[in-house]
Amino acid sequence: MIRAATPADVPVIHALIRELAEYEKAPREARASEEQLREALFGQRPAVFAHMAVDEGSGEPVGFALWFLNFSTWRGVHGIYLEDLYVRPGARGGGHGRALLREPARICGERGYERLEWSVLNWNRPAIGFYEALGARPQDEWTVYRLTDEALAVLGSGH
Repeated sequence: MIRAATPADVPVIHALIRELAEYEKAPREARASEEQLREALFGQRPAVFAHMAVDEGSGEPVGFALWFLNFSTWRGVHGIYLEDLYVRPGARGGGHGRALLREPARICGERGYERLEWSVLNWNRPAIGFYEALGARPQDEWTVYRLTDEALAVLGSGH
C-alpha cells in the first residue's frame, strides 16, 4: 500500500499537491513546478523525501506524504517534519493516511530520530481528529511565523 516515490511519480505528486492546495483553500499558493519537485526529491542532493499510497486493486496512487529532516537542539538529534500528507477523498477511510504517517514514524525509530512533527490548519477538524486518534497532541503553546515574498526579500536584503 505504501512505497517510496520514484522519479516517475513526480507528475502525480505535483497533481496531488494541487489537490491539497484546493482542499486547503489556497490554490494560488501552490506554485512549485514538476521540475522543482524532481530536483528536490531526486536531484544530486535530495532535500525532501516522499512516499506514495497506492490502491492495492488498481495500483494507482491515491495519496502521498512528503517530508524532510529537521534538528532538535534540545534533544541533539534529527527529527522528521511532515510537510504534506494527502489522501484523495475517494480513498479516505481505507487506512492510507495511517499507513503514510506510519512510514516516517518507522524511519524515526529506525534512525533514532525523536520527533515527528507537522502542522494542520485549525479548521481542518477531520485531520485533527485523525491525528489525535493516533496519539498526536497539538503544540498550542507555539505560534508558527513565516516570511515570504516581499517581506522575506526586504529582510534578506538588509533593508
